[in-house]
Amino acid sequence: MRIAMLGSGFIARFYATSLHAQRRKDEVITVYSRNLENAKRFAEDYSLAHFTNTMEEAIQHPEVDVVLISLPNHLHEAAVAACTKAKKHVLCTKPLGRTAEEAKRMLDMVEEAGIFGGYLEDLCYTPKFLKSMESIKNGSIGKVLWAKSRETHPGPHSDWFWDMEKSGGGAIIDLGCHCVEIGRNFIGKNVKPIEVMCWADTQVHPIDAEDHAIGLVKYANGAIGQFEVSWAFRGGMDLRDEVMGTEGTIWINSFLRTGFEMFTSGKGGDGYVAEKAEVDKGWLFPVGDEAHDLGYPHMFTDMFSAIEEKRDPLETFYDGYVVNAILDAAYTSAKTKLWEPVLLEDWRGDEPQEEEKNWVSHDNNYYLIKEEVLPNGDVKLILKHKNTGEIIQKTKLKN
Repeated sequence: MRIAMLGSGFIARFYATSLHAQRRKDEVITVYSRNLENAKRFAEDYSLAHFTNTMEEAIQHPEVDVVLISLPNHLHEAAVAACTKAKKHVLCTKPLGRTAEEAKRMLDMVEEAGIFGGYLEDLCYTPKFLKSMESIKNGSIGKVLWAKSRETHPGPHSDWFWDMEKSGGGAIIDLGCHCVEIGRNFIGKNVKPIEVMCWADTQVHPIDAEDHAIGLVKYANGAIGQFEVSWAFRGGMDLRDEVMGTEGTIWINSFLRTGFEMFTSGKGGDGYVAEKAEVDKGWLFPVGDEAHDLGYPHMFTDMFSAIEEKRDPLETFYDGYVVNAILDAAYTSAKTKLWEPVLLEDWRGDEPQEEEKNWVSHDNNYYLIKEEVLPNGDVKLILKHKNTGEIIQKTKLKN
């Protein structure tokens, strides 16, 4: 794939480094930046033959197959519109829009133009996440009941993130989009999100948006998704997921404490440890391969293979729209302090059905609540009578 990069900042460099270091048959051939000097520097760093400060020039470059949007949130819609006009496939960084309404317009534009729309949700492509999804699909942890995702760090790296008009919000729109989509995958994208309860506050920074939030997303099958996000966390970037099912549990630590720890006095260091790291001496937690651990190579391989194979990628513009709808409900709930409905104008999954409770039978008369081996080797059973509701316990003595 021959790629036009829209944007020359932090995430654009992560993307370009991943693309040029991995599949190797994909290459960025042009870059657009609103600042021509930034575009020139990016082109020099990645050996690009072309750069520009005119978006349409980059998109309409005759050699470009795919446009990769790595621009601030408020510029996504205009960039998608330009891609649809040029009939160029488009990949857009997260979040798709600042609101569900904005995301829906982008989704409609792409589908009406008949072009490919990929949603660049990298944390749904990390090796640990993909392995976890494989286990869940194989039934290893049973029905998922609760999925919790946490992303916290000291705050984003560019000024526009802190501007509520340009970003669309604070930590919820910036980090919650990751956490919500991780939860959707674990619970099942076909399961409809119904309502959201969210607390949010501005605790540390002098901004209009929230810098800390916690939310619950209730799904039609009774499962709960939970997100914890903060721009006020000190110590680096903390990415963790927990999934609880009827038959098992998964814990994932993707960043911060991943088994790589190092102490240094700071002498001879290069100054960069890992994304959002706050210090470069003392006890540090480097990341072996940031791009790989954050999912970028797997993400682009899926996106470009999907284009070649004429199929949907794992993360689509439609997924980005659903995420924005859930986040809209979170913002409303943070104001009203109530459970607020997820308003989906376009729902493409299963229709909600009355939740079924499939209790485990011990025998014809009793349900099994719990079975436990005691320290002496006896087995204790907690049982509930199917007709009377009486709860009893029985003990199987060790032979």
